[in-house]
Amino acid sequence: MLTTELLSRIFNGFNNKNVLIIGDVMVDSYLWGHVDRISPEAPVPIVSVDKRENRLGGAANVGLNIRSLGASAIICSVIGKDVKGNEFLELLQKQNLSPDGIIQSSKRITTTKFRVIGNNTQMLRVDEEITDELDPDDQQLLLERIKGFMGKQTIDAIIFQDYDKGIINPGLINAVVHVAKGKNIPVAVDPKRKNFLAYKNVTLFKPNLKEIREGLNISFDSGNSEEVKAAVAQLKNVLQAEMVLNTLSENGVYILWESGSASVPAHYRTIADVSGAGDTVISVAALCLAMQVEPADLAALANLAGGIVCEEVGVAPVNKNRLQDESIRLLTR
Repeated sequence: MLTTELLSRIFNGFNNKNVLIIGDVMVDSYLWGHVDRISPEAPVPIVSVDKRENRLGGAANVGLNIRSLGASAIICSVIGKDVKGNEFLELLQKQNLSPDGIIQSSKRITTTKFRVIGNNTQMLRVDEEITDELDPDDQQLLLERIKGFMGKQTIDAIIFQDYDKGIINPGLINAVVHVAKGKNIPVAVDPKRKNFLAYKNVTLFKPNLKEIREGLNISFDSGNSEEVKAAVAQLKNVLQAEMVLNTLSENGVYILWESGSASVPAHYRTIADVSGAGDTVISVAALCLAMQVEPADLAALANLAGGIVCEEVGVAPVNKNRLQDESIRLLTR
């Protein structure tokens, strides 16, 4: 059971942790503006631009969350040798995140999501990306970079942040998990469809209901808690994961581990934007694994954090002080 003293110990403990993040990084590019008329050319709103902004997205947003929670983030990925790639590296520098795990490749472009925001509402998104698997040379270089970090310094947790953009493949997963097991490093996974069943023997696997349906090729009634729990149990068995943290959108989360399970309801929020909520959930979950937090408490903290960031427009990391304060107010007895 969470207490104020335990939460203080958990949040203070985050400050000493190093988290290795592997996955698809991207630039989130925003056009912010206001709408007060409809185009005469087509029945679409005209957004008058007030501000342009670039933010770190994808696995890099996980890095922002890890840093915001007080820990050190090591991001390993591949970007393009292009304008957006250079902008990505500049964003890392501005956020005091190390570029040492980032490889620039002439064979790829830097994934960029362009979002048009009018009157604080997302009106359009345009994606620029390559989703092919990495070139073998780039893949080998990335694996060597990852193993280098794992060999030279203490890594307290590893996160696979998979967006199906080609950075992660089964060979990389197997190699990293094998080394992590030998060093007793917990591995947390935020999956997507392509590599869904390749994440064998990980510590924590965090799918949503849609991903379970597609990944296992099964159907179940998401409104029936017993059917959902059966699907999660089937997934845990297939992957031989230590625990599965199933996000249930407005219904909170459900976590299943070796000796128990827990359902955690969502807290009432005024939802502005769900973008990046999954990044926050996996970040908090991974740090809780590093702190050996009990699974039910891990789920409660991760669920609360994901809800907090949904109150902001655009992708943004969780605020540590706010999360700690709300945890004390909502989760302690």
